[in-house]
Amino acid sequence: QVQLVESGGGLVQAGGSLRLSCTASGRTFAGFAMAWFRQAPGKERDFVAAVRMSGGSTDYVDSVKGRFTISRDNAKNTVYLDINSLKPEDTAVYYCAATRDPSPRTAQAYDYWGQGTQVTVSS
Repeated sequence: QVQLVESGGGLVQAGGSLRLSCTASGRTFAGFAMAWFRQAPGKERDFVAAVRMSGGSTDYVDSVKGRFTISRDNAKNTVYLDINSLKPEDTAVYYCAATRDPSPRTAQAYDYWGQGTQVTVSS
């Protein structure tokens, strides 16, 4: 089992920045690809970004490229999502997830999920 706990969400004005963190406990963190998904009210949970097990390869949905950065610190069992130039449409609950697959974009491929952290962007 892997337990994931997100933190760092909050209310921020458009154009602002946040750093989301997700700390894992349980099984070996370095053995999992990690991803961030987000879910806005009334919408499906969408892929945002992923980082491979070694941290050397990342993947982003087009809408966040250049604004979001995913990274991981395997020594701290933590994955981060740095969010810059926030827009109101970024408002959502952000979830981190873990999988042994090589960082797919589909939510169904992820075995472990955190409880989510709310990000609200005001205009």
